[in-house]
Amino acid sequence: MTTTIPTVERSSGTAAVGSAAVGAAGVCVAFAGLQIALAAGAPLGDHVWGGTQDRVLPTGMRIVAAGSAAALTAMAGVVLRRAGLIGHPARWLGPATWTIARFLAVNTIGNITSTSTVERFLFTPATAVAAGLAAAVAHRTRRR
Repeated sequence: MTTTIPTVERSSGTAAVGSAAVGAAGVCVAFAGLQIALAAGAPLGDHVWGGTQDRVLPTGMRIVAAGSAAALTAMAGVVLRRAGLIGHPARWLGPATWTIARFLAVNTIGNITSTSTVERFLFTPATAVAAGLAAAVAHRTRRR
């Protein structure tokens, strides 16, 4: 028995925007997962926040980590929605996607200047790529 999976025909530009959105959202969701682990007490605190924290974050920083997880998840949703992969279009998505790209770019600067080796060598390229991908989504969808 052969199963055929229906496909949606897209132009290469639309496919590229979708791929960029999935990549940027994937990085955001991965970092959200890290923040959830930190909020739950995972002993990774010395790898985040500039390498200035104890292995297990104190209560206040765990609350901040939970908020960061929510923000990163929302950012992923905005980028996916701007690319047309989920939800419906809205005018505010364009400026919001540019803001996300800028936030990720600024975060990249923080990562590269961190005393944490993990932030410098793992998080820096991840946030730089996510910033570029989010900017690509914002730019390629500017006429929507």
